[in-house]
Amino acid sequence: MDIKNNHLVIMAGGIGSRFWPMSTPQFPKQFVDVTGCGRSLLQLTYDRFKDVCPAENVWVVTSASYADLVSEQLPDIPVSNILLEPCRRNTAPCIAYVSWRIKKINPKANVVVSPSDHIVSDVKEFRRVVNSALNFVSESDSIVTLGMHPTRPETGYGYIQANLSLPSPRNAELYSVERFREKPDLQTAKEYVSQNNFFWNSGLFVWNISTIINAIRVYEPNIASVFEGIFDVLGTELEQEKINEVFPTCPNISVDYAILERAEEIFVFPASFGWSDLGTWGSLRENSQRDNNGNALIGNNIQMYESTNCMVHTVGERRVVIQGLDDCIVAEKDGVLLICKMSEEQRIKEFSAE
Repeated sequence: MDIKNNHLVIMAGGIGSRFWPMSTPQFPKQFVDVTGCGRSLLQLTYDRFKDVCPAENVWVVTSASYADLVSEQLPDIPVSNILLEPCRRNTAPCIAYVSWRIKKINPKANVVVSPSDHIVSDVKEFRRVVNSALNFVSESDSIVTLGMHPTRPETGYGYIQANLSLPSPRNAELYSVERFREKPDLQTAKEYVSQNNFFWNSGLFVWNISTIINAIRVYEPNIASVFEGIFDVLGTELEQEKINEVFPTCPNISVDYAILERAEEIFVFPASFGWSDLGTWGSLRENSQRDNNGNALIGNNIQMYESTNCMVHTVGERRVVIQGLDDCIVAEKDGVLLICKMSEEQRIKEFSAE
């Protein structure tokens, strides 16, 4: 497999503000240093694909309002590789747009698609899995989705049901997908975890460019016709004008519904590399180092007394002293301080609007 044929697509158009006050619709979580390591989630995503594909083959699909943020945080990728959606239309049109764009310059490209706001702790294993999947799709017309071994009965993730009796003859780590399952209730999630053939749907996909374009043509011909119709102007100075005109005509549909749940040659690669979809403060606490009292602390000088199971993120403060809190979120950014119960986290959107 020639690494020059490998392309990375990062989907970075989300407007999530669940990490308020750190993140806002104007500065969503993918651009925030959530983990306190000095790199944003977008930058961490880019970093873990180094040695998988060259910088000139990295694409970011985002909103026009975030173009400058992407350029600032990822200065190594070409500005022409930052594709701007004029409106939100979910992941299927997003992937279709970048797929026809990549086809224009390399019809033999192998592509891995990644969200911009996840974390991975074992980067070495991550790269091994991704490279193995890229090699697989470079020699087949298959779609690969990375499935995470579940560690708990999680209700916030979709699941992939695999047929473990049918490994691929070309790669014994890949198995045929039986069915994609929606986010379950707790009892159903417990049933999934008790079996060994259910995996979390990570939202990481691998395919070659001809496979995904042919699948879009078959299963979503209306989307395909939109980008076929402007193929000649892709990569030219007229591209953005045409995209602004035609992109809003695409249906609002995820790639899971549009393609993955309908495709025939689809495999899951079960993996364990310390993955998390950082969707909540609670998930950040679970994926952070904790002290003996279960507190996760991200900041320069935080002192905790008689406090347990808290998530504290106060990197902008010189000194923070907390006493007597249990199961709470404490977060500060730009003069805004949030203190709330972890169990009330779903109300953060309500708080941020006030």
